[in-house]
Amino acid sequence: MTAAPDYRPLSDRKVGAEFYTAPYRVRTGDIDQDMRVRLDGVARYLQDVANDNIAAVPFADTDPFWIIRRTVIDVLVPITWPSDFTTERWCGALSTRWTNMRVRIRADGGTNRFNPEPRPDGLIETEAFWINMTDSGLPARISDLAMQTLMPMTDEHRLRWKAMNPALAPDPAGLAVPDREHVLRVTDFDPFKHLNNAAYFEAVEDELVDHPDLLAAPHRAVIEYLRPIRPGARVTVRRHRLPDALLMWIMTPDDDGALAVAASVSVARIP
Repeated sequence: MTAAPDYRPLSDRKVGAEFYTAPYRVRTGDIDQDMRVRLDGVARYLQDVANDNIAAVPFADTDPFWIIRRTVIDVLVPITWPSDFTTERWCGALSTRWTNMRVRIRADGGTNRFNPEPRPDGLIETEAFWINMTDSGLPARISDLAMQTLMPMTDEHRLRWKAMNPALAPDPAGLAVPDREHVLRVTDFDPFKHLNNAAYFEAVEDELVDHPDLLAAPHRAVIEYLRPIRPGARVTVRRHRLPDALLMWIMTPDDDGALAVAASVSVARIP
């Protein structure tokens, strides 16, 4: 039977390396009924800081197009509402065509009349595998200007792709719960007809409602994007619960009508 991915801590920032930082604020549209910032909310924050970071770097014009192959979110201490938070973004590793971009999110544990009980300050560590692209959607070499900016941030300059999640979905006949449909909306897609990264995590949050034990402790969420989901696609979710992890496969029909995995997901307790 499919096993949960092995855990490895995310690398820390290189001593003395430059990084991008920006302040933000938790909004009520990103929290659940317990005032916790949901994973799709974290994904939106990561998109915001990435967009703001790209606009501020010297290579904004030479390397403007990037796609995410994987997102790792380590919720060490949940962020709650109300909170102001600060993001720190830097390159943790790179090669000639892709990078691991790290984002650290630190939040204060604020209170208000709706949430008056003091709560711990939030801390979330994230890592995203970004691929540099051409305007026609093909992988491209990172420009010399971008390399000059990113390379001093890390000593790892030979980054290679290695999957963290099981990409193959198990036979549904051997699972405890049946597949379910997940309905997408037109607002889930961007102007390039790509499913927004946060929309994938909305499907994950739908599942986590039935697995509160995973959210009650420090946990890691990993999503790997395997094939695009286009507007109008029918989405099927397959899930398998392990003692300390939930595995999910977000699937759409291929050209022959068979279900093919578009994204693999794991949410596991951090040991």
